Amino acid sequence: MNRQGKEQLVKQYRSRQITHGIERAGHRALLYATGMEKEDFEKPLVAVVNSWNEIVPGHIHLRKLGECAKHGIVESGGIAKEFDTIALCDGMCQGHKGMSYPLPSREIIADSIEMMVQAHQFDAMVMLPGCDKTVPAHIMAALRIDIPTIIVTAGPMEAGRYKERSNLTLTDMREFVGQAQTGKISMDELSEIEKVACPGPGTCAMFGTANTMGCLTEVLGLSLPGCSTAMALQAEKEEFARKSGRQVLELLRREITPRKIVSEAALHNAIVADMALGGSTNSILHLMAIAREAHIRLDLDSFDRIGKIVPHLCNIKPSGKYAVRALGEHGGIPAVLKAVERFIKPEQLTVTGVTVKENLSGVTMVSGDVIHSVDDPLKKEGGLAVLRGNLAPDGAVVKQSAVKPSMFRFKGKAVVFHSMEDATEAVVNDRIKPGDVMVIRYEGPKGGPGMREMHMTTSLLVGRGMDESVALITDGRFSGSTRGPCIGHISPEAAMNGPIAAVRDGDIITIDIPARKLEVALSDQEIQDRLKTVVHPKKVKGGALARYAELVTSADKGAVLIAPSYEDEE
Repeated sequence: MNRQGKEQLVKQYRSRQITHGIERAGHRALLYATGMEKEDFEKPLVAVVNSWNEIVPGHIHLRKLGECAKHGIVESGGIAKEFDTIALCDGMCQGHKGMSYPLPSREIIADSIEMMVQAHQFDAMVMLPGCDKTVPAHIMAALRIDIPTIIVTAGPMEAGRYKERSNLTLTDMREFVGQAQTGKISMDELSEIEKVACPGPGTCAMFGTANTMGCLTEVLGLSLPGCSTAMALQAEKEEFARKSGRQVLELLRREITPRKIVSEAALHNAIVADMALGGSTNSILHLMAIAREAHIRLDLDSFDRIGKIVPHLCNIKPSGKYAVRALGEHGGIPAVLKAVERFIKPEQLTVTGVTVKENLSGVTMVSGDVIHSVDDPLKKEGGLAVLRGNLAPDGAVVKQSAVKPSMFRFKGKAVVFHSMEDATEAVVNDRIKPGDVMVIRYEGPKGGPGMREMHMTTSLLVGRGMDESVALITDGRFSGSTRGPCIGHISPEAAMNGPIAAVRDGDIITIDIPARKLEVALSDQEIQDRLKTVVHPKKVKGGALARYAELVTSADKGAVLIAPSYEDEE
């Protein structure tokens, strides 16, 4: 960097609030205690926002990537200071009370980053998220703080192998449980499979929420092209971290911040890519929360409108047959964007300092079995669909790319549960029969609280071969790895006196994905009469979840937290 560039940078330093002036002598004394030297006070102070820990496979390797990012920052004349955020593993939280915590952790992570970065007046950030909620949380914080930022996502895990089967993912692992329970495989075989299904560090090898959001981070323009599909343990991922450390100083020099990147065009492009990828239903919650931090209005109708014109192109599990590695080997996100180029808004700025159009200028898209062309799609519509009806006046979401065509239209009798545990027990004990529609309520953002994923229940259904005879609807969520006729995010939720609270065993429920309908065979008056007698269970009395339940909005608003005094301003 030349002298003029350095002088321009100095004028922009927020960190001078703590490094310059006689009244900041105490601040400098504290910084000396961290190993800084006098000349370091003239350099930009860059936060390396890591999420490393030893319990989550998607994060266990991030310490090394943090070191690489710091090297890049120092090479470009910055001072790098690293700190950690919390990171929860949705996979380990599945099927028990711990599943109440991942979605609320999104807000806690974003808040904690805001507090750390604003308190210490960092000039820029390199962020290293990995698993499901960490990625949107880091993006939300980046937009809220709005200083130059680059995100280095953790990278996908390798797929597992067992005997003649390759491309094993956690989706398969959970479905093997259902097979073991019905005697299709032995318990010894299940034990062998669980040892090899997740062979090492990285985000789970299918298009679950982690890899979906990693890819969408790149589409939003907040990661360098190719970063999201660079495998967790490849040397290429370390180089992306180093390059990102160097590039963030260039963003600082040019005053390019996240809000200049995450525009309406960027969010449009993210939805387009999401549909082509067959991404997680959770991405809808997260993109809406991200839009709110960017001060951009985004609603469910935007997803459905785009989903009707952008086809599903990527043959990646759980909506296809390959693991995420294959996507990277066939060009990654740049190739996907090239495939949907006719649908995107190419003038969007990115962390490269140039637009999407310029980033794609040298990219060639070769269609095949991994990334199909728009003219030869896997499915004519995008991966996600929004349903409405008297059961979901404010909307519900389904990953239609993971639903078998025979279940696109389904009518059945309701079997109602007030918790995921009760529903799972019913499946295990063979109380669910072909033609049933499982209704799991009081699992929404407020009612859960925490909007748990119903993945344990859905995996057992698929493992038992019931995904073509039984449907499941809920005001809760699903894992990104869920497949089958599973409709979630029903809004309003039961705890907010939504119509799902009025459903009783035996009511006839109609699902029509092509028509975007979710209906119960009750009149509006019958629903209202039933709701008058409903007593809503209160599941928590204190702690973080009680506070969350008081402040969280509905799923159709992204399940973000809004203080009551600010609701009128929304």
